[in-house]
Amino acid sequence: MSGAGKKVADVAFKAGRTIDWEGMAKLLVSDEARKEFATLRRAFDEVNTQLQTKFSKEPEPIDWEYYRKGIGSRLVDMYKQAYDEVKIPQYVDNVTPQYKPKFDALLVELKEAEQKSLKESERLEKEIVDVQELKMKLSTMTADEYFAKHPELKKKFDDEIRNDYWGY
Repeated sequence: MSGAGKKVADVAFKAGRTIDWEGMAKLLVSDEARKEFATLRRAFDEVNTQLQTKFSKEPEPIDWEYYRKGIGSRLVDMYKQAYDEVKIPQYVDNVTPQYKPKFDALLVELKEAEQKSLKESERLEKEIVDVQELKMKLSTMTADEYFAKHPELKKKFDDEIRNDYWGY
């Protein structure tokens, strides 16, 4: 197998092991997204399997003697010479070094955004609990109980009353 094909197969195999498919699947909300994700995973697995089986083996050597017996040595020698002259260029990866730092920076940014999102989710969940609690108590709550929970509003109303400002 050529060095480039083997490298591609190795990278694909390592990528398949490092992808957190279950973790990503948990983040999906809609059924359509889950279907698309399953299709993506199936396609990735098929390509990865094909790379592992098809390109991970060295090609079998050509039995030139077999062809010499059936076709003739002159024609086979001509093909053998042409075959031996074929040089498959070695793949040199000069793209990954350019984009790896950018990708790593995006991963750091992603982690920061994830942390901010989790904090905001916690804050919103607490706010939802407070609003639901307020909704349940609203019919029986007194102004003093409400102002005890929201002292900034009590201060605002006291200032308006003190300054003789009644909203009109």
